[in-house]
Amino acid sequence: MKFNELKAGMVFKHPPVVVGEEEMLAFARAYDPQWFHVDKEAARKGRWGGLISSGWLTCGVAMRMAVAAVLHDSESFASPGVERLRWILPVRPGDALRLEATIDSVRVSSSRDDLGIMRWTWRLFNQRDEHVFEVEATSLFDLGGGEPQGA
Repeated sequence: MKFNELKAGMVFKHPPVVVGEEEMLAFARAYDPQWFHVDKEAARKGRWGGLISSGWLTCGVAMRMAVAAVLHDSESFASPGVERLRWILPVRPGDALRLEATIDSVRVSSSRDDLGIMRWTWRLFNQRDEHVFEVEATSLFDLGGGEPQGA
């Protein structure tokens, strides 16, 4: 979607994406090698009763869905950061995560009329409709008609 089409209160959804065990293990081995993410036997005996996804993989899955649902054909070029990142419940192998993203605010920068700013909240739910993840994100949009990066 284009920036001028985005309005506060809009809700975007992405259908479920299954997080597979091999994907979880590969990500965790490379980027978050804590025992409850990489060692099936130790994880089975631990607090969570089995493997759980790295929260950073969960963030990546959410990002992929946000791009597919909203950002893929927009003027979005960056984000200055996120707030209130919450891993509410563990994501387990085979969980099917779906996105619900709500636009909280949309505005043009007060100091640069070629910069659009959108704040939105992403929520992921598993196949049991349990709320597993939430983040408040800010996306920046180039309203000056510049060429997209990588074009």
